[in-house]
Amino acid sequence: MLCWGHSAFGQLGFNHDSLTITPEPKRSSFPLSNFIKQVACGENHSVFLLEDGRVYSCGCNSAGQLGHDHGDFTPGYVSALADEHIIHVACGQAHSVAISSEGHLFSWGAGSEGQLGHSTTDLSVPVPRLIKKLSQQRILQVSCGNQHCLALSDDGQLLAWGQNDHGQLGIGHGCSQQSSPQRVKSLEGIPLGQVTAGGYHSFALSLSGAVFGWGKNSSGQLGLNDEQVRLSPCHVKPLRSQKVVYISCGEEHTAILTKTGGIFTFGAGVHGQLGHDSFHNEINPRRVLELMGSEVSQIACGKQHTIAFVPSSGVLYAFGCGEHGQLGTGSTSKVICPIPVKGRWWPHNVQIPPSVDPSSFSIIKHIFSGWNKTFVICSKPESPEPSDDFRSCKTVNSTSQINDETIDLWRQKVIDNSHSNTINSIVQTLSSSACWNGSFLEKNNMCCSILTEMMSILRPAPRSQDLTCHLLKYCLRS
Repeated sequence: MLCWGHSAFGQLGFNHDSLTITPEPKRSSFPLSNFIKQVACGENHSVFLLEDGRVYSCGCNSAGQLGHDHGDFTPGYVSALADEHIIHVACGQAHSVAISSEGHLFSWGAGSEGQLGHSTTDLSVPVPRLIKKLSQQRILQVSCGNQHCLALSDDGQLLAWGQNDHGQLGIGHGCSQQSSPQRVKSLEGIPLGQVTAGGYHSFALSLSGAVFGWGKNSSGQLGLNDEQVRLSPCHVKPLRSQKVVYISCGEEHTAILTKTGGIFTFGAGVHGQLGHDSFHNEINPRRVLELMGSEVSQIACGKQHTIAFVPSSGVLYAFGCGEHGQLGTGSTSKVICPIPVKGRWWPHNVQIPPSVDPSSFSIIKHIFSGWNKTFVICSKPESPEPSDDFRSCKTVNSTSQINDETIDLWRQKVIDNSHSNTINSIVQTLSSSACWNGSFLEKNNMCCSILTEMMSILRPAPRSQDLTCHLLKYCLRS
């Protein structure tokens, strides 16, 4: 793993306190860096998820955001999660969250704005704690803003909690905070593929490619052709024809990746983070022209900078604020157009010449960026796995769809374990309009055969008659 940027609090994981800025890619000294699957970036801390589900963290621990008290600059093990297999981590400014393989959500760190979701506003929770209000739901995704969180459950519910001074929760009214998860009702029924949070704004992407934004908009970071705050999700209409597949948010800017590998950015441009050869804000989505002709597969926004990866050439580009070395260019200057990050990068699918030492090159697997730092997980030259491509739809983390595969899975679950929780989980999915709408996106006439299969599975379940009527009415309308 390579990393660069702000390191004054040990948030890059180097085993010394002399580095305050690391201005170009440096190989991690963390002994387990070869086994890191994901990195989450807070303002002055970092959380690392290993392939085996263990969680480590390092950096500032002023609010308990590390989840341990090891007290040095090396990543420490979050032992409170030892009984859980964690599959995803995320960070806010000074809080952290983690999803287990069972779909349970844990949070710790700063909580004064309700961002931990524990129905309290404790200043600090130093040990990971289960968010009990979500314990009956299976959480698929979570994303953190500075002091707010968004989560997507498998039955299609979008939930939000934390600070709401700018309407970033999307719940339609201007209360200053919510300390327990609230449903974003205006998006119910829409099958979502991604939720993501910026500093004080939020986005959701539907499975069909529709983009919805809400929250703070003082720099045009919602892309809605104005600078007015939005208390509820609004459709970003200029992106309707762009086939959007991925969204990344900075503190006050937003980057969009399309199916064809194009990048659109909007919002604050004062540091050059939009890549448009200027320091101007943009209130409408605008394509990054410098990268036209190149297919980008990964994007990641920090607080005031943006990173983009072009796999065909193996080149990593950066633009925006470089004050803390977060661009990886070796300089601390601002950059207003995409320029290559320093380093010897090599594309995954191109053979390294025998005359060259393979260990001197880095093959990018996945990029992670947040606040004033960036991490890159690299593949080994002999690895058969290609670089991750954000343009590939990962339906496993999206709103559940009702199809042959899920029917088979449900049938097996009922056979193996027929207690009420299993039945309730299936009924919860079948009761979700978002799940049904997502299921009919591609196959408009599949309902009859699937309905028959489902009712044969659920016939012993309570409420099955009511559910049958509901489903038949839905299918007739479709």
